[in-house]
Amino acid sequence: MSYIDNVQELLEAKEGENVQFKEAKNRFSFEVAAKCCCALANDGGGKLVFGITDKRPRKVVGSSAFDQPERTRMGFIEKLKINIDFQLFSYDGKRVLVFDVKSRPIGLPVQCDGVAWIYEGDTLKPMPEDTRRRIYEETGGDFSETICAGAAVDDLDETAIENFRTKWIEKSGKKQLATLSKEQLLHDCGAVTDDGVTYAALILFGKNAAIIKYLPQAEIIFEYRSSEASGPANQREEFKVGFFACYDRVWELVNLRNDKQHYQEGFFVFDIATFNERVVREAILNAVSHRNYQFGGSIFVRQFRDRLVVESPGGLPFGITLDNILDRQLPRNRRIAEILSLCGMVERSGQGMNLMFELSVQEAKPLPDFTGTDDFFVIVTLNGLIIDKAMLSVINRIGEATMESMSTDDFLVIDMLYHERPLTEKTQSRLNRLIEMGIVEHIGRKKYVLARSLYAATGKSGVHTRHVGLDRNTNKELLLKHIRQNNEVGTPFKELQQVLPGLDRNQIRVLMRELRKSGKVFCEGTTSAARWYTNE
Repeated sequence: MSYIDNVQELLEAKEGENVQFKEAKNRFSFEVAAKCCCALANDGGGKLVFGITDKRPRKVVGSSAFDQPERTRMGFIEKLKINIDFQLFSYDGKRVLVFDVKSRPIGLPVQCDGVAWIYEGDTLKPMPEDTRRRIYEETGGDFSETICAGAAVDDLDETAIENFRTKWIEKSGKKQLATLSKEQLLHDCGAVTDDGVTYAALILFGKNAAIIKYLPQAEIIFEYRSSEASGPANQREEFKVGFFACYDRVWELVNLRNDKQHYQEGFFVFDIATFNERVVREAILNAVSHRNYQFGGSIFVRQFRDRLVVESPGGLPFGITLDNILDRQLPRNRRIAEILSLCGMVERSGQGMNLMFELSVQEAKPLPDFTGTDDFFVIVTLNGLIIDKAMLSVINRIGEATMESMSTDDFLVIDMLYHERPLTEKTQSRLNRLIEMGIVEHIGRKKYVLARSLYAATGKSGVHTRHVGLDRNTNKELLLKHIRQNNEVGTPFKELQQVLPGLDRNQIRVLMRELRKSGKVFCEGTTSAARWYTNE
């Protein structure tokens, strides 16, 4: 997301920079706003601004539309299946609301109620078919929508189909789906077309015999190993059936050895599972949706006592790297992803990985680890042990209601600051918002820490003090004390740096100038030979 610092940037925005202005002094239609966001996403992303006139010279008129922007944002995400954030500004007492819309995924147009909208000038129009076709071709085609020659509806498992039907009804609320024949149901979800049965249908609903015949590599293998020793696994099950026939069983196997970890806060003791169900299911869903089915090899789910490793063939999809994996969305098997989205198994399309990172931070566990990933395999390790139970108190102090409005980058900022890791350029853009929320404090030039109240919740107020540093007068007293102790021979400047290692050379020079100006110290010599003395 590209964030803005003030309303003036919007007033001066050039034409054609993917910014749509709406006066919306009182209200604005959610449905129309969703179409606007859809069109912005299909054009590479942009901003939908309420409270500023469109015609130049632009004026801030203020808008009371969408008085609960976080609720609106979540509504957009649910409808469009893309990342959207918002910013609120007050300009001369007038409210300006800005929704930041992320670009569509590579190879997939964003749709609103089944229509992919675009802007032609300032007019909303359905995307032309040739444009849609070009987008689909960005990834070189979708194997999962290819027709499997020779396969028939009878090759699909009834139990898998009914499991899907049940979940689709639960997700959509469309009870009429229960009356559809299995053929009609499969046509309506795109698993079967007039041309035949797609590979997506086979992967999600196929019978064992059909998968062995047409796509034998489409299997999931579960292994449990009690140690790192090579040799046979303690338990192994192979699933060469449609995903909807085995996905619950895979989780059951993981959960058989899912230990509880305990932590206490006040008088209450809480349990946290070593393997979070949503994180595990998302990791397996990602493997099923994104693996390359034209490669040999199977999806492996390897469970150890304290970690789970999910391995899938094919490497990362085109355009996705470990650096942008949380920002870009590209389902290698689009038809599979669309069917999973219909029934809610992919809760936030393209954001399953984001959810895995967020939940890891919330449970004070290591972030998902992609060590070993290369051009041929994606390997994600989910470490299940809590790193620092005190961090759970920090998360609880932030509160569930606040966390619902936080982005993945917000969670990463908290994780980095708590574990004293440097912030990335991308996460730094979230600092101002987290400061406003009372989660982060700005304590110096490019220096930030978690708020004192959060450290107090863990009984680590002293850690906050260490991060913030001693106050100015205390720092000067420490310098003066060291100089006084060495007054006969004098103190070189490099020793002063050892007294206050948390300050840089310029900061110490400023303190020494203040001490000299006050008459407490003086300096003899120049350059490295200079020595500091007290006037006492």
